[in-house]
Amino acid sequence: MTELPLVVGVDGSDSSLVAVDWATDEAARHGLPLRLVHASLWERYEGVLPSGSPERPSEQVMAQNIIETAAERARRRNPGVKVSADVVPEDAASALLREGSNAYVLITGSRGRTAFEGLLLGSVSLAVASRAHGPVIVVRGDRAGLAGVHGRILLGAGAPGATNEAVRFAFREAEARGCVLDVVRTWRRPAHGAVEHPMSAGEAVRDDEQRASDLLDVLLGDAMTDHRNVRVRRSTVEGPAKSVLLRRSAAADLVVIGARRTQGHLCHLGRVGHRLLHHADCPVAIVPQRL
Repeated sequence: MTELPLVVGVDGSDSSLVAVDWATDEAARHGLPLRLVHASLWERYEGVLPSGSPERPSEQVMAQNIIETAAERARRRNPGVKVSADVVPEDAASALLREGSNAYVLITGSRGRTAFEGLLLGSVSLAVASRAHGPVIVVRGDRAGLAGVHGRILLGAGAPGATNEAVRFAFREAEARGCVLDVVRTWRRPAHGAVEHPMSAGEAVRDDEQRASDLLDVLLGDAMTDHRNVRVRRSTVEGPAKSVLLRRSAAADLVVIGARRTQGHLCHLGRVGHRLLHHADCPVAIVPQRL
């Protein structure tokens, strides 16, 4: 059976080269091939040259340089990883989405060459994360998060049905790295005035926390059976998920969250996904629940 590759979008930016480094290490961990893709519409400019001219359009030259430099970088980083590289004549988002449909995971940097100054997340990365049919990892974060020194994968446990694929993905990542899987389910204290008696308020808090714990039992049961060697630390934390996960991303090598699909086949990233993609201190994996 053909192994699905890790597909990486490359555009020559510093962010995409960091993604190439990270993806090369990831491919080595999983024993999978690495496919580098640079999207370029240089063919649109072919007509400006006289027929039979030996010169190639500058956009084509640049595209080839970008992809060849990235491929050589990956091979130098880990000669044992099988690397393939191509320039595809499409816009970046369309090319990556098509390539990602036949990939173990689709990987992008957080910002491209054309990102506006001060923009935290590039439009291509956001488009890919919200439209891909399979897992997407946006490589971002601080030096420790990118280097993977924490020995911890962070999984944000959402509702059953929207998180099952993310749970399986997180367990595979933790197993490949031989690290701890930190599973967090957040819950919220009842709104002020929602209960009339102080004793009732305390009971409501305990009920909410217990429901969060029960949900973890449901989410993790099968995966823990299938991956018995993965060390799991589970916790229920009071507070908004976007804040809790962002804070904990500072001590993680990868944060994984699920995404549910809408009628238009877009992934509903929600406030949690958007917050992490823009501000997390480590790479972020968005894993859509298959329809």
